Amino acid sequence: MWPFARGSQYLVLVAGTIIQLFLSVLTFQVMKRNYALAFYIIYWFLLTTAVFSIRFLYRFYHTRRQVRQIRKRQKGRQPIRVMIVGAGQAGTQIIVQLKTTQSLRIPVCVVDDNPLIHFYKNNGIPVLGDRNDIVELAERHRIDEIIVAIPSASSETLRDILAICHQTNCRVRLLPFFSELSSEQVHLSDVRDIRIEDLLGRDPVVYDMERVSRFIENKVVLITGGGGSIGSELAKQIAAFRPALLILFDICENSVYDLQQELMAQFGKLLNLKVLIGSIRDAKRLAGVFAEWRPNVVFHAAAHKHVPLMEISPGEAVKNNVYGTYNTALMAARYGTNRFVLVSTDKAVNPTNVMGATKRLCEIVVLTLNKLSPRTSFSAVRFGNVLGSSGSVIPLFEKQIREHRPVTVTHPEVERFFMTIPEASSLVLQAGAYARGGEIFVLDMGASVRIDDLARDLIRLSGLVPDVDVPIEYIGLRPGEKMKEELFLKDESIVRTDHEKINILSQINDPDLLSREVQKLLLLTSNGDETGLDDFMDHLLSVLENDIQAGDTGTGGRLPVVPYDSTYEINMQSLDEPARVPAGED
Repeated sequence: MWPFARGSQYLVLVAGTIIQLFLSVLTFQVMKRNYALAFYIIYWFLLTTAVFSIRFLYRFYHTRRQVRQIRKRQKGRQPIRVMIVGAGQAGTQIIVQLKTTQSLRIPVCVVDDNPLIHFYKNNGIPVLGDRNDIVELAERHRIDEIIVAIPSASSETLRDILAICHQTNCRVRLLPFFSELSSEQVHLSDVRDIRIEDLLGRDPVVYDMERVSRFIENKVVLITGGGGSIGSELAKQIAAFRPALLILFDICENSVYDLQQELMAQFGKLLNLKVLIGSIRDAKRLAGVFAEWRPNVVFHAAAHKHVPLMEISPGEAVKNNVYGTYNTALMAARYGTNRFVLVSTDKAVNPTNVMGATKRLCEIVVLTLNKLSPRTSFSAVRFGNVLGSSGSVIPLFEKQIREHRPVTVTHPEVERFFMTIPEASSLVLQAGAYARGGEIFVLDMGASVRIDDLARDLIRLSGLVPDVDVPIEYIGLRPGEKMKEELFLKDESIVRTDHEKINILSQINDPDLLSREVQKLLLLTSNGDETGLDDFMDHLLSVLENDIQAGDTGTGGRLPVVPYDSTYEINMQSLDEPARVPAGED
């Protein structure tokens, strides 16, 4: 330990010598030997010097031996000259390990924003300036690599430092947030390459652990779309809170099978896991699942999400998104689910495309059912794009860069909200714990990001130069796309929660109106009238939004169950009457 000892370890040594002095004084008093005060001062000084000298000599010998080994290994090989950003505890540990491990990397200089330590040395490495000097120092000292070692930095500070570092020609690496590290003792192995999410400047999510634990622990939890990007991450996070049973429901067997294997490897017998294959369009299948397992909590993440494809097949979007949500939510109400959480999207705000319109209808469905169901609280969580999700722009850009093809951006000024999949899932889970019924939770997405900037950052992270090594091609907006997304309407009011990244929109609407209009929508879908479907969806959204703004008519009412089968018949049933499942239906 002594080659890496810091101030705290030496303070322990000093404390030990003081205790030794105190015991010596007591011993001399018992032996009735009285010495002058100067004797004890000299005795303590010599004792402390001896204790420290032994350790400093060992540290000096160990360091010299390591340096000789490093030089021997580096003989004939080009060393990598490294700049460390951050002279705090983490940066100091990185410097010490770079100097004492058998690595080609040589620490050359340090930068830190604290002016009081400028031109001092940190373990023999000079601190030459602050972040604004990075570009100049990198050129002057022929730096090959920059390591940003500030795991406690805010997201804004980190983003600013990374932006400066990318003005150099150096490879940039990062010591991640403390929340990503296994302990506060950092190691060279913790240093990693920059990821695109680091450039977004997203702070780690802070859980209200007690509240989420009460929400999930010993509950039966059902996730529809359990094999998808958000569904699978929800499953991983929920599994850690020890549910009585975790049910993954998905139509895609391959993705949910992969997730099953991952969860079994991670949690083993500690997790009671059930994987069920089925479609949210199939009312009978869902009724069988709810009747057998009686979930306490439902996260509804299953949906068609690809905007251009849903423009081509609007009927499928309505069947899967609107009817599937309608179907799943009704089963939750009938079978006594305590909380139902819909995963929604910012495209539901002022929708200009079929996918967004269907997701807005989903929000209205669950808000309406919340008023009709005495036992189940229904809520929705609305947020923007997530990095790395299936069908998102990031994997497409990465594939184009790998293949050295032009990176295709729709428009240079297009902006989107982004967050990481773990962050979005954490906040969905947290919002579900806050839910009391009837809320639309809106996640704080931070500032919107230009897709053009995102594409250029990805090219730079690949070690290439935008417009030189990889061209950027502007292909125009696709059908249904907006220049900018919104998270709420301008006349909607925001209510803060206890969590800084979760807000609430409270809305009301007339159940009878929704019942009549959704019946018409589903009948149009069943008839395959896609031209009429587009027009009617515009009309339906307008009517329902006006109803929300006007307030509740207080008429009460019931929503219909619409079995989506070969006959497309409308069948009215009470929410309190369990759906009848034919014999042999699973």
